[in-house]
Amino acid sequence: MGRIWSAFKRRFIGDRFFYRKVLMVAVPIVIQNSITNFVSLLDNIMVGRVGTEQMSGVSIVNQLVFIFNLCIFGVMSGAGIFGSQYYGDDNIEGLRDTMRFKLIAGVLVSVVGMGVMYLFGEQLIGLYLAGEETTVDRAQTLSSGVEYMRVAVWGFLPFAIANAYASTLRETSETVRPMMAGLAAVALNLIFNYLLIFGKFGFPRMGVSGAALATVMSRFLEIGILVIWTHRHTARNRFAVGLYRSLRIKKGLTGQILKKGLPLTANETLWAAGIAMLTQCYSIRGVAVVAGLNISSTLSNTLNMVFVSMGNAIAILVGQLLGAGDFAGAREWARKMIAFSMMLSMITVVLMLAFSGIFPYAYNTDQEVRDLASGFIVIYGLTAPLGAFMNASYFTIRSGGRTFITFLFDSAAVWIVCVPIAWCLGHFTTLHIFCIVAAVQLSDIIKCIFGFILVKKGVWVRRLVD
Repeated sequence: MGRIWSAFKRRFIGDRFFYRKVLMVAVPIVIQNSITNFVSLLDNIMVGRVGTEQMSGVSIVNQLVFIFNLCIFGVMSGAGIFGSQYYGDDNIEGLRDTMRFKLIAGVLVSVVGMGVMYLFGEQLIGLYLAGEETTVDRAQTLSSGVEYMRVAVWGFLPFAIANAYASTLRETSETVRPMMAGLAAVALNLIFNYLLIFGKFGFPRMGVSGAALATVMSRFLEIGILVIWTHRHTARNRFAVGLYRSLRIKKGLTGQILKKGLPLTANETLWAAGIAMLTQCYSIRGVAVVAGLNISSTLSNTLNMVFVSMGNAIAILVGQLLGAGDFAGAREWARKMIAFSMMLSMITVVLMLAFSGIFPYAYNTDQEVRDLASGFIVIYGLTAPLGAFMNASYFTIRSGGRTFITFLFDSAAVWIVCVPIAWCLGHFTTLHIFCIVAAVQLSDIIKCIFGFILVKKGVWVRRLVD
């Protein structure tokens, strides 16, 4: 046993330097994302105190906003692969060019996203309201969703630009400032959620519009902090020197970024659309299911953020090692960071099961919705380790620029495996919604097997920058 443990420890457990380096990068990201999700949780609870219809309407719109957010994430990630490797190679001009690409692409995607939401938002919300329902008012749910959406879209552009700055700073291992900007933004969001949703201290009672306005205000605060700090500390952020002197990008780099980035953008967009489609499949069983899923996913997203944020740390640290040409080190760190991520996911399992029977009572809703939410929380909790391994494998493969493989591994699997399972079981069986959701979650085992094979084979071990 001692020999087996020694071999296991050597392969999967790092030394003090390893964990110090990982935690220096990961902890600020974890803190920022966790607090952001925690405030979203409180935001969700506040809207839930207004009523089930309002909560469901906001939840449906946030499914659509989620698609935009991940589209932006995909655009930034394509350039970010090169950014991390340029920084590892100490090529500041290349890093500056990737930042310019992010800004231009972010603005274009934001304009398209706002146009789609304004022109087709009501029809898209209506897709989630087709199931039979006896306890939730569909018309009120639609009205609340449209009301929230009309305000929320104005946060698209500042969100995109803030992500361009934050992601570039993280690629240079500067994770504290994006964290601080995020904390300030979520604090403002939380305060004005309370003031504007319920009309406290003389502020107007705006309901769901107040929740949307508070989010938009927080986006502008975040971008203000990031832009001002970055350009006032150019000795630390050398890529900011002359950033806006020209919007020209080095010849050939745009094509390289698009070649790697388009599969990532398509992947993030299609994956988010696939998740939205899963919710639509589940909604066949009633709007109460949508409300229950909203409650459970809010808690799940908050508690999953520890191991989800580890994916960003993997992309940064492994990408820097690949950019420096240290392939053996990249393999070792990827293997140990994946193991560390799996260990962290066990915390999620324990907390999800512990809160499954308590958390739904924070909402002003009926018992049916609470019971559904409790069951979904248990299912998501028990399958969290699968999500942790998939997330870590995805970012490892992506760090070497294997974006088409990640496309097949991630979004293609959602549409080829998960969505057909949900659609067929929802339309052609009388299975309880718990069985359908569990079947979809367990299908991730297939992705875990492929992720293990691809990571072990080392198809991602490549240096992309000169």
